[in-house]
Amino acid sequence: MPNALARATSPYLLQHKDNPVAWREWNPDTLAEARRRDRPILLSVGYAACHWCHVMARESFEDPDTAAVINARFLPVKVDREERPDIDTLYQQALALLGQPGGWPLTMFLTPEGEAFWGGTYFPPEPRYGRPGFRDLLRGIAELWEGDRTRLLQNRDAIRDALARLNRPRSGALDAAFCAATADRLADLFDPRHGGLGGAPKFPQAPVLTLLWRTAFHQGRPGLREPVLHTLRRICQGGIYDHLGGGFARYAVDERWLVPHFEKMLYDNGQLLELLAEAFAATGEPLFATRIAETVAWLEREMTTEGGFAASLDADSEGEEGRYYLWTVAEIAEILGGDAADFCAVYGVTPAGNFAGRSILHRLGEEGLRDPAEEDRLAALRARLLAHRSRRVPPARDDKVLADWNGLAVAGLAVASARTGTARYLRLAAAIFDRVTGVLGEEDRLVHAWRAGRRLEQGFLEDYAQMIRAALLLHRCTGDPRRLATAARWAATVEREFRDRDGLLRPVPAGASELPLLPLVARDGPVPSAIAVQAENLAALFHLTGDPEYRRLADATLAAVAGRAREDPHGHAGLLSAFLFAERTVRIALHGRPGEGRFAALHDTALRRAPPAHVVQFMVNDTEAPFCVVCARETCLPPVGRPEDLARQLQSL
Repeated sequence: MPNALARATSPYLLQHKDNPVAWREWNPDTLAEARRRDRPILLSVGYAACHWCHVMARESFEDPDTAAVINARFLPVKVDREERPDIDTLYQQALALLGQPGGWPLTMFLTPEGEAFWGGTYFPPEPRYGRPGFRDLLRGIAELWEGDRTRLLQNRDAIRDALARLNRPRSGALDAAFCAATADRLADLFDPRHGGLGGAPKFPQAPVLTLLWRTAFHQGRPGLREPVLHTLRRICQGGIYDHLGGGFARYAVDERWLVPHFEKMLYDNGQLLELLAEAFAATGEPLFATRIAETVAWLEREMTTEGGFAASLDADSEGEEGRYYLWTVAEIAEILGGDAADFCAVYGVTPAGNFAGRSILHRLGEEGLRDPAEEDRLAALRARLLAHRSRRVPPARDDKVLADWNGLAVAGLAVASARTGTARYLRLAAAIFDRVTGVLGEEDRLVHAWRAGRRLEQGFLEDYAQMIRAALLLHRCTGDPRRLATAARWAATVEREFRDRDGLLRPVPAGASELPLLPLVARDGPVPSAIAVQAENLAALFHLTGDPEYRRLADATLAAVAGRAREDPHGHAGLLSAFLFAERTVRIALHGRPGEGRFAALHDTALRRAPPAHVVQFMVNDTEAPFCVVCARETCLPPVGRPEDLARQLQSL
């Protein structure tokens, strides 16, 4: 019998609609039912592309005996963390306070009021990996709840008090020296051999890379570029990158970037597009431009839907992690014939394999690309393998459209277009932005998710922040005043609905959440925090419009949580990057008629050559000789009318 998830729109929830577990969605009616029945809530949070979520589902949630225990003694609630990031954030915080590492599946035990008292991530059906068996755990917690819940409620009280402290804003002030010192400390933590932070597993950590990059340029510390460039080169050549189809996996399970956790997430690829574009602008290395082109091709081929870009591709296919992406020497020989041996040597394919007896394609033995003729030959061989791979059973696609993740992708495409001069990327960015706005926007409002004609009627701060930034970057690339007007309209909604009386931006509007406590979202996750992104947006709007209210709001946004950033600077890299943007923005004012030849040449030069934190202001007038004025740190340079003079000025910054 289908459970209540049969009515869901989320592909992740629909994966569980035929479980014998009597799942419900998170909503006020579910919480009211838990209180009425005095049942503890079993909260399970995951997402459609999550490998270990699938494992726990097969082992426990599809097992009738386990389901019988859950249904008899708990009220089970299933949440898609991509649809409800506020729920996931709060209970990941609760899990961390229990001294356990976070991740998915997230398995939390809550009171009927939704307050956490215990939890973990993946639990096996029987004790192993040093973890208790899930059925034993369920029975033990149920017995405590029904017979002597005092210990559980003591846990609840301790977690509740700690969460309240953790989510209390702490104001303060940031300065450039503190940002530089943080960047220096982070750079020292990078792996000098393989790039990236720490050992296995390794995540791209785009907010940290962005902080180092901006600090390098805006504080004259070019040495900070090197950890970023080295990391990007290793990621581009590693197995975390799909060398046949393009696109990056979420993370690598090893320290070399060889073995990916095979799921592909839209948010990672959007951020990496932007970083690769900045790296190409600084170095001109063909490796970065090539990976951009291949990743954009993947987005067009596999991720485009009628409402925007899809959220993710699964790690599994045919019930096996990574099966779609793996190769043997024999398979490649059958397809490539006499070229197989050379291809296998280039891409690390061996008889023994590097993952469960098969091979993940990689080029970790090479720093960059080979000469163009050789790369063209390899591209033709890859195309033959890709055509063969397309006949395999593909990983499932989570085709819901998320406003915040699409905003990240549009931003990445816009920056890639600006830095490489590729107009096609900009056309795709604008088309996706308009699709997303069409299904998720309504006048001055945004909602979070859409799929198959149905919307999740709730908007989060992340949605507004990332879509505002996308609109501002489209404006920077095109000069279209409608994009700037859209950004300003959404920014007004944020101020009206998300800023509380203490000046803090909260993740949802007041009164729009069923959570017992609203989490603070100043700390970065795999993407920069929404507070950081919106502070940067407000600073950009100030420089573009001259309205001092935007600057006041940007400063207030940063100040409200600056104390938290000083306590934990590594976890607030996005906030420090936003501070650098606000303080060190380069404003490039273009005077003249858009579309006129020299105006377009000046605009193109600005987009290609400006430092990372910049805005382009379009001063439309009928001057016969277009010119440009560059201002930085409250000082304006002499006007210039030739692109080469503008390039020299920007280089001097």
